[in-house]
Amino acid sequence: MDAEFETRLQAKDVSFETADARLLRAVDDQRSLNAAADALGRSFSRSHRRIKALEAVFGPLVERQRGGIDGGGSELTDNARDLLARFERLRTAYAGTAETEKTVVFGTVTQRSAELATVQTPAGTVRALVSTPADRVQVVLRADAITLHTPDAVPSTDGMSARNRLAGTISYIDRGESIARVACDVGIDAPLIALVTQRTIDEVGFRSDDPVVASFKATATRTIPMERDR
Repeated sequence: MDAEFETRLQAKDVSFETADARLLRAVDDQRSLNAAADALGRSFSRSHRRIKALEAVFGPLVERQRGGIDGGGSELTDNARDLLARFERLRTAYAGTAETEKTVVFGTVTQRSAELATVQTPAGTVRALVSTPADRVQVVLRADAITLHTPDAVPSTDGMSARNRLAGTISYIDRGESIARVACDVGIDAPLIALVTQRTIDEVGFRSDDPVVASFKATATRTIPMERDR
């Protein structure tokens, strides 16, 4: 059964996510990128572009053999298998903590378009999924869906889907065996909690009191109507 949270491995401005792991596993099963795309109900061109985007930051993932109308067979590289193993270890580590790691921000809906709403909160403007129309809402931010950046390394919104941005400072870092809980002061009563790999903490050099920018997707952000609006 799939867990109710999204596991991600981040490199630069590209995230390796559950859908990417499924694509690589399908390639491994089908021995063909074209057949893997068909098995997952995805287009070959889109799957090919995604593999290329991942390889640009994570290294070679799929080896292709020439020949045949579909360009020959495909198989995973050792690097791809290592990446999948890292992803599964991270998924296992998240499983014990992610479901309870949420931050709730109160806000006012200022604009609504279909299932997405723009919410003004004390921390800033947030785009989120809305299931029940309401003016006053609680915005629920999952710790595993938040990516942290240093202010000078925030990717352009044109190059990433995580367009929500909240600036603040790191309050404290609670290190675990492989996952760290990073609490950030973004101007609300409770700290914003993000789950970050120990590897990222060490590579970026995050420390308490450092300025930080938290980014997260609108599609990973939910709103709950306030009682008075129900």
